[in-house]
Amino acid sequence: MRKKNKNIELRQVLVQDYAAEGKSIARVDGKVIFIENAIPGDIVDVKLSKNKKDWAEGFITAYHQYSPDRVEPFCSHFGVCGGCRWQMLPYEKQLQYKEKQVADVLERIGKVTLPPLMPILGAPQSTLYRNKMEYTFSNKRFLLPGELHNPDITSEQNVAGFHARGLFDKVVDIDTCHLQEEPTNFLRKEVRDFALERQLSFYDIKAHQGWLRTMQVRICATGEIMVNIVLGYEDAAAWSALQERLLQKFPQLTTLLYTINVKWNDSISDLDPQVVYGKGYVIEKLEDFQFKVGPKSFFQTNTRQGERLYQVTREFAELSGKETVYDLYCGTGSIGIFLSRQAARIVGVEVIAEAIDDARENAALNGIQHARFFDGDVIDICKEDFFTREGRPDVIITDPPRAGMHEKLVNKILETAAPTVVYVSCNPATQARDLHLLDEKYTVTKVRPVDMFPHTHHIENVVQLKLRESR
Repeated sequence: MRKKNKNIELRQVLVQDYAAEGKSIARVDGKVIFIENAIPGDIVDVKLSKNKKDWAEGFITAYHQYSPDRVEPFCSHFGVCGGCRWQMLPYEKQLQYKEKQVADVLERIGKVTLPPLMPILGAPQSTLYRNKMEYTFSNKRFLLPGELHNPDITSEQNVAGFHARGLFDKVVDIDTCHLQEEPTNFLRKEVRDFALERQLSFYDIKAHQGWLRTMQVRICATGEIMVNIVLGYEDAAAWSALQERLLQKFPQLTTLLYTINVKWNDSISDLDPQVVYGKGYVIEKLEDFQFKVGPKSFFQTNTRQGERLYQVTREFAELSGKETVYDLYCGTGSIGIFLSRQAARIVGVEVIAEAIDDARENAALNGIQHARFFDGDVIDICKEDFFTREGRPDVIITDPPRAGMHEKLVNKILETAAPTVVYVSCNPATQARDLHLLDEKYTVTKVRPVDMFPHTHHIENVVQLKLRESR
């Protein structure tokens, strides 16, 4: 196989395994080929899109034989909207590959001594598991392959759904999404139909114009429902009519908000949602702990599995009731609060000031008086005078974003030398990189993956580390 010629088509290739990020692997003449939209056991023709010395990427041009593991996807939008990309794989198989992925990246990138992995915690419910959904309204509909050359079908249509995979300016018009309980689909269609009936404009992301932009729906285990509709500009008459219609048709709504967004991006973190009905937030529960969740709050998207993730974290913390626990990247305080009954003191640190405000409210909501939360960078906060005042940590919980921990924070943890560290990660690859750095003083003693997002390649992983005895 020539190295630099990427216009190569490989015939009847056996797909053998899965790699990170949901790509499949085949091996041809000793070279690893990464392939999209395949599962182990498929026999396919592959055209290369990248061709390097030791590896290549390609896309399937023909299927000769389907894997015996394949099942029929349950969603009519499978393969188009970009979500739930593993629907063609039985859930039990998904769990096997996710568990293997965690083991592989920890060994390959972490290069640390590992204990046997504890069994992956699969989700008891593989559909309707999300408590939060965000829908996009657009005046550009994504055309299906069979519609592309039909002169009677145009992409100039007002639609509601999700961005097509890899396309920022095209939206798949979703009929039924299986990720969240009803009334989520009814709400999305009602807002869409209202705007269509009144000929209100849907957002054009390229032209940066249009009234109806996005909608967030949050449905909690407590039964509370919050809807936040994001609009491109003020239109008092249209909004008044829409809110009246939604409240009339969906009496189960407990909070309705709207947000005006005149920016080019869809983030609302720096915007000010306006409450038009209800208290402006919802209450979610993990075990018997209550959490106030607003339209800008971060909260685990899968409530039931979030609860199990925190139970693993609490188990790995091995608390006796005497420990001071530092919760780094604490967000709205959910992990620290969840562990609070088994700890003497909780100290949460988070760089986002608004999240710390929520954490303090959540602690008060649960009657927790031995938890303190601080906004700022851990590197700046956790100094000797702080430890003198708040106590040195016996246990450190760290739950960073996908990018993992900054090297300065890793060094701070090494310097602090807490006896136990529990590392909760949504990206085992960056977790493995950080474990390699922590190996200077710590030993990995427990590992347990937790599946938060069935039918996707995403996986969470919890690792317990113990400080080695000084030699």
